[in-house]
Amino acid sequence: MGVGTNGASATVEVVEVRPDRVQMKGSLTFATARAAREAGLAILDRSSSPEPLTVDCSGVSSSDSAGLAVLIDLLANATKRGRTVQFWNLPPGIVAAAKISEVDTVLGIG
Repeated sequence: MGVGTNGASATVEVVEVRPDRVQMKGSLTFATARAAREAGLAILDRSSSPEPLTVDCSGVSSSDSAGLAVLIDLLANATKRGRTVQFWNLPPGIVAAAKISEVDTVLGIG
């Protein structure tokens, strides 16, 4: 799923690679947060896998605190569905925002 914003080139893709793995690519920022959240929730809604969900953020090129909020929301919604979530390759901006906000342990950042 890609989303443009006001003619800007900010896009995000949230792709279900397998029932237990999601790949995020592009910009995970205020401009794309709603689209990223909706795509992530749609994947959760379709998935019936009992396996932990791995969210790979290696393709995220830019991020901010809205991106952090998307990941926390995805984690909360997965937990409601009885799934655990592992985040891989979190971008430095999200790691920094998580530490400042003291939610780093929630995301599994050591």
